[in-house]
Amino acid sequence: MLSPDEWLLQTLSRPPGSADYRYQDEDEIEADPLALLRHEYPGLRDLAEHKRVADFGCGRGTQAMALASACDCSVVGIDTNPRWLAEAQQLARERELPVEKVSFLPLGAAELFESFDVVVSQNAMEHYPQPDTALETMRRLLRPGGQLLLTFGPPWFAPWGAHMRFFCRVPWVNLLFRERTVMSVRARYRGDGARHYEEVESGLNRMSLRKLEALLQHSPLEVEHLHYRGVKGQHWVARVPVLRELLVNHVTCILRRPD
Repeated sequence: MLSPDEWLLQTLSRPPGSADYRYQDEDEIEADPLALLRHEYPGLRDLAEHKRVADFGCGRGTQAMALASACDCSVVGIDTNPRWLAEAQQLARERELPVEKVSFLPLGAAELFESFDVVVSQNAMEHYPQPDTALETMRRLLRPGGQLLLTFGPPWFAPWGAHMRFFCRVPWVNLLFRERTVMSVRARYRGDGARHYEEVESGLNRMSLRKLEALLQHSPLEVEHLHYRGVKGQHWVARVPVLRELLVNHVTCILRRPD
């Protein structure tokens, strides 16, 4: 028998087997892999042109290939998933892209460290199981003076911070419902056996603004630019305690490795 809160969340969710709910900008990103990067970094080409760029957490490589073409730079896609790397390499061969322009390597390749002018990390900071280690790894990839373009969202306490939008359009579901309830209802749509947010396929490390700011404070990287994007363009919420955690839905920064 369902508990009252599980019944309520189930009632508020889409029917199992129907199409996933989608975020408004997903179609744009699929059509243009650089849509989000261009939006968050209007000077993207100037930041990357003629430079050696690492796409950290490149997945299947579409963004890395788009970066190399649009920004006239040399890009290395880096990931820990060997299947995605193999797919990326195959796609690059099909597009007849030279390895000098685009290549894909596993994270452990020692020759990668201190070899990049720019490292890009898009929509991944909230997924790393050890975000402090990930940030330090990105720092080590950079040459002295190199820049890290780090952009992600939504943070944990934002309306869609639980990343459960694919089955439920209720905002702040992670605050309104117990974790056990969310995971129980989620199991109707994803059969991965996850019982905690950290165990879902992409993993969620509950990255809040406060948690991010603590990471940046303890990192040797220098903050050149930090922007919090509020819901519906209301960026002023970033200046209000408590409210900022609930209503900032995207974070973008430029970090520099000191010379």
